[in-house]
Amino acid sequence: MVEMRNLDPETPMFAQFAQETGPVVLTNTFVVPPERGEVFLTLFRRQAEYMKARPGFVSLQMHKGTAGSRLFMNVAVWESSAALAAALRSPEFQRLAADFPSDVVSYPHVFERIDIERVDNERADIERIDT
Repeated sequence: MVEMRNLDPETPMFAQFAQETGPVVLTNTFVVPPERGEVFLTLFRRQAEYMKARPGFVSLQMHKGTAGSRLFMNVAVWESSAALAAALRSPEFQRLAADFPSDVVSYPHVFERIDIERVDNERADIERIDT
């Protein structure tokens, strides 16, 4: 199972669910040993398929650090913190999480959108990149 560490020591991961809010964004940065990259992605894809079917799931994207970085970052959007918490606490998610190598370290944190103007180029021509 992945070793989970708090990105913000003052706000542990599951304490973030005490305040019900929505929608939320979960970012989860993983430090993955180079020899575990393919295994990690295979297991993550399996876990992502499960999460897609959970109530309140909106979207998910995985990113990989550049220049030989060992970092991967998952960015997932959920309708509410309650929906995300329910999915993470489910027995099936826990079973899938137990399959990950123990030398992978995870830094999850939940965010909510703040009231600033959206800034983007609305580019529809960006294609999915498979690693």
